[in-house]
Amino acid sequence: MLKRFAIPLALLANPIAAQDLPASAPATVPELTEVVLQTTMGPITVALETERAPVTANNFLAYVDGKKLDGTVFYRAMRLDWGDQPSGLIQGGTQNDPKRILPPIAHERTSDTGVLHTEGAISMARMEPGSATGDFSITVSPQPGLDADPASTDADLREGYAAFGHVTAGMDVVRAIFHAPVDPDKGEGWMKGQMLAEPVRIVTARRVEPATP
Repeated sequence: MLKRFAIPLALLANPIAAQDLPASAPATVPELTEVVLQTTMGPITVALETERAPVTANNFLAYVDGKKLDGTVFYRAMRLDWGDQPSGLIQGGTQNDPKRILPPIAHERTSDTGVLHTEGAISMARMEPGSATGDFSITVSPQPGLDADPASTDADLREGYAAFGHVTAGMDVVRAIFHAPVDPDKGEGWMKGQMLAEPVRIVTARRVEPATP
């Protein structure tokens, strides 16, 4: 299946004694790294949680920096009948291409990272936990069922899927890919009928360079 920010500049410009800050004010926010997936249907920008989900986010960045996602495709639209519509996700990546894939990574539970499957979440595809490589999904709607459920009696549900960021621009492109025609005869098993008739190419995947101060 679903195989930086430091202290705000305002505080630097107008220093405030620590005791004057509200007790609940965080000193920092999680570090994020943005990546643009330039597709044939338009760009999708994702912010990766390199601080909260370092193993998974840095794995994705290794694919980006190695240009291993260039020329891959979004190939699947999983459309769900329940919940507010549209509901589901799109999936893309290396599809086990031996020339592209890197070694599998350790699984990061959402219950440990706090990065959840909200709308626009980017998450690793996997078979069993610890098998994720270069395929990923982007949710079109919240999918809490993909989050780890430590109380579940099902071993797979206890682990969930590893979300590691979210879309910051280009959800219209995500939805357009999601609504693209599928081929009822493509795919195997429960994935039959979820494969895009014409996969959407990821032309390039690149980091967004930080703005010059």
